Amino acid sequence: MSGDLFAPKVPEEIANRRPLADRLRPKTLAEVAGQEHLTGEDGVLRRMIASGSLGSMIFWGPPGTGKTTVARLLSGEAGLAFEQISAIFSGVADLKKVFEAARMRRMEGRQTLLFVDEIHRFNRAQQDSFLPVMEDGTVILVGATTENPSFELNAALLSRARVLTFRPHDEESLEELLKRAEQAEERPLPLDAGARASLVRMADGDGRAVLTLAEEVWRAARVGEAFDIEGLALIVQRRAPVYDKGQDGHYNLISALHKSIRGSDPDAALYYLARMFDAGEDPLYLGRRLVRMAVEDIGLADPQALVVCNAAKDAYDYLGSPEGELALAEACVYLATAPKSNAVYTAFKAAMRAAKENGSLLPPKHILNAPTKLMKGEGYGQGYRYDHDEPDAFSGQNYFPEKMGRQVYYDPPERGFEREVRKRLDWWARLRKERGEP
Repeated sequence: MSGDLFAPKVPEEIANRRPLADRLRPKTLAEVAGQEHLTGEDGVLRRMIASGSLGSMIFWGPPGTGKTTVARLLSGEAGLAFEQISAIFSGVADLKKVFEAARMRRMEGRQTLLFVDEIHRFNRAQQDSFLPVMEDGTVILVGATTENPSFELNAALLSRARVLTFRPHDEESLEELLKRAEQAEERPLPLDAGARASLVRMADGDGRAVLTLAEEVWRAARVGEAFDIEGLALIVQRRAPVYDKGQDGHYNLISALHKSIRGSDPDAALYYLARMFDAGEDPLYLGRRLVRMAVEDIGLADPQALVVCNAAKDAYDYLGSPEGELALAEACVYLATAPKSNAVYTAFKAAMRAAKENGSLLPPKHILNAPTKLMKGEGYGQGYRYDHDEPDAFSGQNYFPEKMGRQVYYDPPERGFEREVRKRLDWWARLRKERGEP
């Protein structure tokens, strides 16, 4: 006899009580909030449906922005069979079954929309397996990913699919979701204005999260009770920032930090630095990135920038967290407010290109040492002028291979300390010209 007969009976009202986010799933594309550029009246997807021609697509965006919901609605409005698999739980055998079912439907005159969640988790061979069924029209592939498709998906797959970007919900669309939730629950959310705004911020652009948080608030509230910001903090655990140290969020924030420093905005730079600290980023990684910014974007416009950044890294090593974080913050502000120059960075890249192109050329013989008689006989070291013995300690002689001639890679701007470097280079160029040197 089956053991199910002895299982406790779950009341029907509880069994039917689905999570709020699931109950509020849109029924049509027009009801989707926050993705009007895709699902609005003039959105890309609505235009595709109107034209009667759907192609394979990659939905790229953060969690909770409606990728799965939109794929399901798209199949319904386009009259396609809907199949869904997850790359986390599926393998080659599962894919073969899905493809075979899609082929059978196609023989019956019906096409299949195959939605693949977390498609970036499939390896290269698994991704390649989609290519034949995409090309012959067996399936219309809709893959969903939170990671940058350029880095995570095969070029062959990307060339056959259009990438559509899902945007994080803004405060307006999250507020719209809360209003829908209140209508469904037939009661207001027991939060004052400040707490309501705080809950929206906690969701961090995630529509599913804002509804889950709202559900937690309703569960916690007693009859007639309303929470302020402090009360909300007590009943709802703050969500960790949407940030994966090894993935896209990591690179987005470090890019924002770097560009804020390069753009001489210390306030924005501190904000992104603080976000990375808050997300649990390794402070020594941030220290290394600040050193890189010092040599790439400040360079010799302020030679102390590199010294300050190395000192900040050493201070963090000495103090640890959280005290040492202030040293990195100080270096961050120093870099943002320093004069900027990428002249050395640009010169180094140019010199590297020249080295690759002319790597077989010998230096001119007059600057080579001649430790043997044979080398002296070959002219090594002949004609070399010791600069300290020359007027102004400058000979002006050519140091490049003869076939290259003198080159100019470093062009310091009239900013910061490099203004002084520019004066020296101009002076040496004048002396070289006066002495008839190339």
